[in-house]
Amino acid sequence: MKHQHWIRSAAIAGVIALLTTGCSVLGTGKKADIDAPPTTGAEADVKTTSAAVTIDMIDDNSSQMTVYVKDAKGFVAPLSLGLPKSVSVAKTTLEYMVDGGPVASLLPSGFEALLPKGTKVISLNVTSDKRAIVDFSKEFLTYDQQNERKILEAITWNLTNFPTVEKVQLRVDGKDLKEMPKGKTPLDTPLARSMGINLEKAEDAEFGQSTPVTLYFLNQNDQNYKYYVPVTRLVKRTDNVAKAVVDQLIKGPDQKKGLASVLNAATEVKSINPADALITVDFSNKLLGADQKAPEDALKSVILSLTENTGFKQVQIKVDGAVKFTSSDSTQNYTKPVARPAHINPTKL
Repeated sequence: MKHQHWIRSAAIAGVIALLTTGCSVLGTGKKADIDAPPTTGAEADVKTTSAAVTIDMIDDNSSQMTVYVKDAKGFVAPLSLGLPKSVSVAKTTLEYMVDGGPVASLLPSGFEALLPKGTKVISLNVTSDKRAIVDFSKEFLTYDQQNERKILEAITWNLTNFPTVEKVQLRVDGKDLKEMPKGKTPLDTPLARSMGINLEKAEDAEFGQSTPVTLYFLNQNDQNYKYYVPVTRLVKRTDNVAKAVVDQLIKGPDQKKGLASVLNAATEVKSINPADALITVDFSNKLLGADQKAPEDALKSVILSLTENTGFKQVQIKVDGAVKFTSSDSTQNYTKPVARPAHINPTKL
């Protein structure tokens, strides 16, 4: 299925190298186009005036933007914050991923920025082949080695949120960075979203015979702020990625890692049907809770996970073949297809 091309083109051998030797996956798979059609030109993805970038205005001086940071359990997670309006949106988000910077006062309890203190984003330019070239100051190299992989994930997933970016190339003081200096992660190939995030392997999967799927599970900080964490899990090799995604959501997170399930283990899938830009998932009534309502957290996770992995722009959820069912959030209409949200994990401090 063409919508699944970035998953099948991901370098599985690279994933194996990461999990067995500590090396990074530097895949070149493409990000699904879930936003407006990209514009052209070197700066297209970083301008708020670009048709490719959609931002929500918080007030006259700020906009809703997504940054990737580390939570208290060590997961890399997206947060949508109200940041100052800027001509270069992508550059601004990177600047707000610097430890000790202005983002510190905006982060919920337990979260911390991953880019080393003092790091400056000298420039960010996008080439015609959708490669974002980021030039950092030398302070970027002062990171903690245990965060090396997390830093690369955060930068890559942050920038590939923009539809005009599919690959990321790093520079320091104008010179291409060929490898990360502490953990020796190679950077001779541009980073891409197919490198995964918060990687893990299913127990029944075998190295060299697996497919990566990114799943959105729940976490919660000590102030009861709930948020989704993307986890890329290697599963048994399959061409039916959509089914694998829903099956793994039902299976739930690795219990040792402290994330919460979004679908109960009794959930049954009656069918999954892709068509054009829409994928339809029909659950049995076991999806419903004791109150006969579909849990909102579960529905959002299904939408996030399916649009992330398959490239379909919208998800239609049914229960026993019907689009009319009651969800735990009365503000969201699920009788019609639902698109992936523009911003994940919005915060209100």
